[in-house]
Amino acid sequence: YDSEVSKQSGLHPKPAGLVLQYGTAGFRTNAKQLDHIMFRMGLLATLRSKKTKATIGVMVTASHNPEEDNGVKLVDPMGEMVTPTWEGYATQLANAEQEDLLAALQDIIKKEAINMSQEANVFVGKDTRSSSASLSQAVLDGVSALGGHSKDYGLVTTPQLHYMVCCQNTQCKYGEATVEGYYKKLCQAFIQLTKNASNCTDDQKHLTVDGANGIGALKVREMESHLKRELHISLFNDGSKGKLNHQCGADFVKVQQKPPTGIKMNPGERCCSFDGDADRIVYYYADSEGQFHLLDGDKIATLISTFLKELLTQAGLDLEIAVVQTAYANGSSTNYLEDTMKVIVRCTKTGVKHLHHAAQEFDIGVYFEANGHGTVLFSKAAEEKIQRLAENSSINDERKRAALLLQNTVNVINQTVGDAISDMLLIEAILAIKGMTIQQWDAIYSDLPNRQLKVKVSDRRVIDTTDAERRAVSPAGLQEAIDSLVKNYREARSFVRPSGTEDVVRVYAEAETQESADALAHDVSLAVYRLAGGVGGEPKPLH
Repeated sequence: YDSEVSKQSGLHPKPAGLVLQYGTAGFRTNAKQLDHIMFRMGLLATLRSKKTKATIGVMVTASHNPEEDNGVKLVDPMGEMVTPTWEGYATQLANAEQEDLLAALQDIIKKEAINMSQEANVFVGKDTRSSSASLSQAVLDGVSALGGHSKDYGLVTTPQLHYMVCCQNTQCKYGEATVEGYYKKLCQAFIQLTKNASNCTDDQKHLTVDGANGIGALKVREMESHLKRELHISLFNDGSKGKLNHQCGADFVKVQQKPPTGIKMNPGERCCSFDGDADRIVYYYADSEGQFHLLDGDKIATLISTFLKELLTQAGLDLEIAVVQTAYANGSSTNYLEDTMKVIVRCTKTGVKHLHHAAQEFDIGVYFEANGHGTVLFSKAAEEKIQRLAENSSINDERKRAALLLQNTVNVINQTVGDAISDMLLIEAILAIKGMTIQQWDAIYSDLPNRQLKVKVSDRRVIDTTDAERRAVSPAGLQEAIDSLVKNYREARSFVRPSGTEDVVRVYAEAETQESADALAHDVSLAVYRLAGGVGGEPKPLH
């Protein structure tokens, strides 16, 4: 394939000296710098497919980044993120200068002992950015240069591409590998679930959705007919006029703590926002005073795990359910889950892959990052137990109803990755079944006031953490300082961690009142500044 790769690679040249890193979100940067990267990820996906003897996915998106950016992520055979070793190969291949590309390819082929005559299959998807068409074509060029077969799904959400890859590699046991098959599976399960919602009025079936002017909006439109009027969606920021992620989308709402621009909010009405590639969702509403209330990933995880726990009890199923959180999860949610719901709570390092991995250790693992990215994982054994009970004709009506609800819940969930559309359908079904308003959901527990700050340091590597990033091991004296500062406030907690992307240290603090949380965050920032090599002026108090 050498001559074909050389020839094609010349059409996708790398700017000399440009260095990019494959991070948590794959490659992400200004779209103008990505053509060579896309071609090379087509090459890498083809090698990965030959190595795993399975279909691999390549998604062209930059999620919640601005419209002028783009990016690319690789999807492994079961719909999960690609392994760390191959993330390394991605970085290596991306940064090889033009004349060294073949050698870099050969290096991977040799290290992984790849049989080049093995057939390869790659699924490609893209978001709505103007640069996505030509960039996804570059991926397809890379696949064909190494003689791989590709299937271009065109415009899909990131979770839809993960779903297609998983369906394909489970010989369609997980579902049918088409967008139509995705809607059918999820919507049928949703309709079955809502049949259990007694006397749900049309008012209660109404949901306002902010599509972030992205791919999620297009796909919600496509899906609507499958919902058979069981959910009435008012779609805003549908991409017809606004700019992608501009003053809208889950990230904007979560960070700014306010509704997206251009959305009409009636008091007490449910609203939700997707992010740019529809793998994150947050809910919110305005109360009768017009005060804005956000329900983030913690509130979502609590709603879902409470619902599942109740069903397991009703079904008489002895399955272990756990909620996986990061240190950023609000302390109130952790207390409620552990003390009131008696659910196992596991804390992991920040980053979806850590959460996903920990969730796999339980019969049922619910994980959500506070930003609204998350899903539920069911072990093979758990799915089989639910299946058997649902098909068992000799059990009483209550157990039967619970088993069927669990079965449909499994089918409405996209277990490969966080999925805004799937999460939305699940949340809507739970609220309908429980006859709950968004205010009642919000009132399950009250968030402790919190504050996040950043401290600029000369080198973020001086901070080293342990216990899922909740305690600092270095620099010396920092954790002791934090411990004594926390003692000054009620219901207080604080931790620091180095940023994954820039030379800053992120500070999180929570306490009984907003004033206390702000003061504690500032105290801890000062300690970081003094003990961890802060640069620029001392952090100023917030008030």
